[in-house]
Amino acid sequence: MLASVMCKEVCVMGGEPLLRGDFVPVSRCVKQLGMKLSIVSNGTLVEQFAETLHGLEPEVVGISLDGMMETHEKIRGPGTWEATIKGIDSLRALGMQTTVITTVSKLNFRDLPQMRELLRAKGVNWQIQTAMPFGNFSREHTLDPEEFYATALFIAKERIREKSQRLRIAGAHCYGYYSKVLPGCSWDGCTAGRSTIGITSNGGIVGCLSMGNDSHIAGNVRERAFKDIWEDPDAFPYTRRFTEDDLGENCRGCKHGPKCGGGCSSVSLALTGKLHNDPYCFYSIERKSKART
Repeated sequence: MLASVMCKEVCVMGGEPLLRGDFVPVSRCVKQLGMKLSIVSNGTLVEQFAETLHGLEPEVVGISLDGMMETHEKIRGPGTWEATIKGIDSLRALGMQTTVITTVSKLNFRDLPQMRELLRAKGVNWQIQTAMPFGNFSREHTLDPEEFYATALFIAKERIREKSQRLRIAGAHCYGYYSKVLPGCSWDGCTAGRSTIGITSNGGIVGCLSMGNDSHIAGNVRERAFKDIWEDPDAFPYTRRFTEDDLGENCRGCKHGPKCGGGCSSVSLALTGKLHNDPYCFYSIERKSKART
């Protein structure tokens, strides 16, 4: 169904995809249909599946690591850190492209310098993203704007420091938006429903899985062909038919608003309950900081 609309890449993720009995045939089907395959796992089962993953030839395997041992296990449970580290090591031993994904919150952002040293030695890529209050994550642990900006400065500093590219570090979709301090931070609008979609475990089609699986569902592939959902002119109106008038109070009047679209849809929804209203914006944070000085 995805190949029929010229999909280029499929990321198999969860939950935990390695727990599914059909994980291997689904992944093979992706490759056989000419699409690139990437996989995201919590890492705890990766060591025992390493050879299988290698045989699937994914573009990259993403592994969630949310801190050093004490912090990671506070978040993900006893024994998970060692299993995840072994999983990362097993992938690297097979020469597989591996990206460690760290979701940052008040619980773990102080671990970032130690994690940098750990991951540099392992020859992985590092993606940092910000935890938002949906699912099981509590709002009280969400980074405040100053902490969020501090993590962005950490990323920028490490990009300069790692000119040798021993540790490639990047901020995910929640980092960007026209910063004067952080070069290269721009945003052309949320891709949800424009160039990306998510498929939930029960077949629901949503522009982005981080927007909340029960909201903004455009249809279900168990009830309607994916091609029909994707090509429906009424689907994904929040990005496909966005206009400047849709901007929320955090973004209204911003000179970048018409292009930016109000930032990341999932962050905007999680923090404000509205789309096109993302308060975690470098341009906005820097402008407010300048106004206070």
